[in-house]
Amino acid sequence: MSSKNLIYIAGPTGVGKTKLSLELAKRFDTEIISCDSRQFYKEMNIGTAVPTAKELKEVKHHFIQHKSIHDIYTVSDFEKEAIKKLELLFKKKDTVIMVGGSGMYADAVMFGMDEFPEVPEETRNQINVFYETHGIKGLQELLREKDPKYYTRVDINNPVRLIRALEVCVASNQPFSSFLGKPRAPRNFVSKMLILHCPRKILYEKINTRVDQMMTEGLEEEARNLLAHKDLSPLKTVGYKELFPYFEERETLDHAVSEIKKNSRRYAKRQITWFKKYDNALCFPANTPADEIYDLLEE
Repeated sequence: MSSKNLIYIAGPTGVGKTKLSLELAKRFDTEIISCDSRQFYKEMNIGTAVPTAKELKEVKHHFIQHKSIHDIYTVSDFEKEAIKKLELLFKKKDTVIMVGGSGMYADAVMFGMDEFPEVPEETRNQINVFYETHGIKGLQELLREKDPKYYTRVDINNPVRLIRALEVCVASNQPFSSFLGKPRAPRNFVSKMLILHCPRKILYEKINTRVDQMMTEGLEEEARNLLAHKDLSPLKTVGYKELFPYFEERETLDHAVSEIKKNSRRYAKRQITWFKKYDNALCFPANTPADEIYDLLEE
């Protein structure tokens, strides 16, 4: 068994993952890999709860605001870059901390992904033009035709998933489903998962308070500066998409803030559901002292 350990700190938004990751990283004298897909983009700061300048200075972080909202950056891209970074870190560290609530990105690093063929830019553009012309109904019908098996499994109301599958179908001339479930590359490290949790009522109160704090810190101005790019995928996320109708005078500010809180709570609920599948994870109340968790990991 490998002597290298990747400790993944998971949990819903607002539960306290950042604080614990910093404390554990200091105790292990190591660095942090962020797998929060919302924090990849340098134009987004307040609304994605990026660690503060002080926190980033305390511990070396990777994959924080290293991309632009104009870049195409997939889960597969992240997996490849994160594995390369881990290989370098494990040359000098026995333990690395990974933190973030984007479960799909974390899974890609810990367990690997299905391998897909490269999709030419021309094909990607063709599918996007098709989507603009025919809408989501057109994507659904095209996928049903090219890959009826995957059509029965995918969330047919998620255009990102439909577009990705169709890109592969068109580029390879094979069904997207034919690439799923094949053996994945083994990892040369052991993954250990920690999940933070707290009572639902307390979590929702934390989320509501954090949204108010974001507004105080300038989220409205940050989102307003990004209005011209609202159709880009990274901006179709909680904390930004709710403010755009307000800027266009279609909603009130109070309604927009209320929607951010509601959608943040819904996002947390989806995260909680995702993390339930980690049967071998260690679960801790959010207020568990870092020393206690560290001692348990050391044992």
